[in-house]
Amino acid sequence: MNIYESMAAVMEDCGAVAKSSTNEKQRYKYRGIDAVMNALNPALRKHKVFVIPEVQEQAREERTTQNGGLLIYSTVKVKYTFYAEDGSSVVATVIGEGMDSGDKSTNKAMSAAFKYACFQAFCIPTEEMRDSEEDSPEPTPKPAQKPKRATQERPSQEPAKETPKQRAAAAYPDRDEMVNTIIRVSNADALQNWLGRVNAPTVAEAPDAAIMALYNYYVQRGVA
Repeated sequence: MNIYESMAAVMEDCGAVAKSSTNEKQRYKYRGIDAVMNALNPALRKHKVFVIPEVQEQAREERTTQNGGLLIYSTVKVKYTFYAEDGSSVVATVIGEGMDSGDKSTNKAMSAAFKYACFQAFCIPTEEMRDSEEDSPEPTPKPAQKPKRATQERPSQEPAKETPKQRAAAAYPDRDEMVNTIIRVSNADALQNWLGRVNAPTVAEAPDAAIMALYNYYVQRGVA
């Protein structure tokens, strides 16, 4: 099989990866790299697919915590090449971020990069798909409507309202710029606490609304 057929077969055999790991400090659940490898490895071996990483860019920055400790913040850009038995291949290039007080920030960044490369390449769900029949609620009858009076005026149509996405696009710069600004100006401990509150392992993976809110907070205070 070529790489496209092989990856489709891997997707068919790979099950869901639930958010079974817990960040004890910030109290949120996430999908760890070990769970991803345990789910993928049997299917990759069965269909003879392997992955080769290539670090294309790396950045490392030292930050000071509120307690005066040292925190190392690392980002990596990694190209992952997925090979099939016939030599055909496809490439996925992703960004990974990691923070650590010791020497493991780069390891964490690479683990995050590989984890999300696999999530997106193989579309790994967080839970098993369920039949819609299992969750179909019983329909409730509609309340009886009173007949309209003949003299009732038709409501005037209001102009279409601007969507939140359109308002955000007009009011804020592009998402990557906001993410980079937040990373640049944030205190390390405060950033970790914020990530815990929005249930995201990295700034780039935080919800758009949360990113825009924090960016706007910094803009209003003249920091950004």
